[in-house]
Amino acid sequence: MAFNTTEINYAEPWSGKQSPFKVSYGKLMMWMFLVSDALTFGGFLAAYGFSRHAYSGEWPIGERTFHAIPFFEGNFPLLYVAFMTFLLIISSVTMVLAVEAGHRMDRKGVTKWLAATIVGGLIFVGSQAWEWSHFIHGSDFGKVELADGSKAVVHAESFGEIQNFTVQTAGSHYQVGQVLTNKDFDLKHEFQHAIEAGHIKDGMISLHDGSIAKVAKNDDTHLQLNIVEAGGKYGLGDKIEGADASKQYYEAAYSGEAKRIVYGANMTRNEYGPSIYANYFFFITGFHGFHVTIGIIINIIIFLNVLKGTYEKRGHYEMVEKGGLYWHFVDLVWVFVFTFFYLV
Repeated sequence: MAFNTTEINYAEPWSGKQSPFKVSYGKLMMWMFLVSDALTFGGFLAAYGFSRHAYSGEWPIGERTFHAIPFFEGNFPLLYVAFMTFLLIISSVTMVLAVEAGHRMDRKGVTKWLAATIVGGLIFVGSQAWEWSHFIHGSDFGKVELADGSKAVVHAESFGEIQNFTVQTAGSHYQVGQVLTNKDFDLKHEFQHAIEAGHIKDGMISLHDGSIAKVAKNDDTHLQLNIVEAGGKYGLGDKIEGADASKQYYEAAYSGEAKRIVYGANMTRNEYGPSIYANYFFFITGFHGFHVTIGIIINIIIFLNVLKGTYEKRGHYEMVEKGGLYWHFVDLVWVFVFTFFYLV
């Protein structure tokens, strides 16, 4: 049986100047970087999945944790996150159009679509910064530790407005009988800070100047406590509603004990669930946001070179294509981050 063979000319080895796969060296190196970066993100998300599986309590649910929209009051589960995701997907489309225009040597088209991609990226990063701020500062109600030791996250249609503080005992700044409103300082922020520090007892708040004032607050709307950590009386998943929910919540809030209610999240505490959830959220979404920021910087540099005519002189717009590969990667990673943190 005969076989056809092809002899290899070993006198002319691959020099590295051109890819043996007919891909430029720059694009080949970009692909290698993206594969290694994909493995990094994959490791982070796998670790997040293992931690969630190992946790015995109730893990935070996306639609209950991320339900706010800038400049609007109300409950809009995942709506703003969906907008961020849509924005990033659209920016991938504009990047494709920029690359296509580059293939046609259409300088105006590259300029237009690349500018749109940059704007979309900037809005996304700004939105992510706002989301971080909201996550850090927390909700109006926080996570409450009830009398039996169980812990509950709070859901309500609206937080009752704090009308005023009426001074009962004078301090260094305020006088007896003085009525303090939002013109004097942020009543809501002062109220939450005092609750977390244990400076409210039976509806009387100790202010920063040492004075003691009575709190006048409207009722909350449809308050509900969802147990996320079991205690002596309540089990995981139990719900407390109506007047009983309000009674138990404000017994904890007005107990004068610090940390019975925790607002927001940082690296050591978390209103929404276990501390490790906040750690993963900050690290993984922050790492992705860092990648998006780098992508914006790269696109701005490419955009300036397009305006200067650099790629027209070279006779090709391959740099736009290499920037596009990176941009599509960060968009694809966000799809997985969005799925892990917000949907499941």
